[in-house]
Amino acid sequence: MNETYGIQTYRKKPVHVQALRWSGANFIDMERFLETPRNGFFRGEALYLYAGDTAYMVIPGTWIIRAATGGYHPCREDAFADVYELATVDHHSI
Repeated sequence: MNETYGIQTYRKKPVHVQALRWSGANFIDMERFLETPRNGFFRGEALYLYAGDTAYMVIPGTWIIRAATGGYHPCREDAFADVYELATVDHHSI
């Protein structure tokens, strides 16, 4: 990083994340994505996502993001649309 200590402008580096939108009915896809029960679980028709030691209920329409660090976190639909766009990924190079 530059050793300059004055005020400078930075932009966030592009990061690819995987995400799945909870519909309230896509249990199988969500279970595969979260690798449950380690990262979340279902109780009846509700999805609960672990964040630290706490389980949060996720409402339909919420995006679940798998961060580059491997953790999962919920993101409101409007916030997701503001921050993320669908990426084109070359699966042959992965």
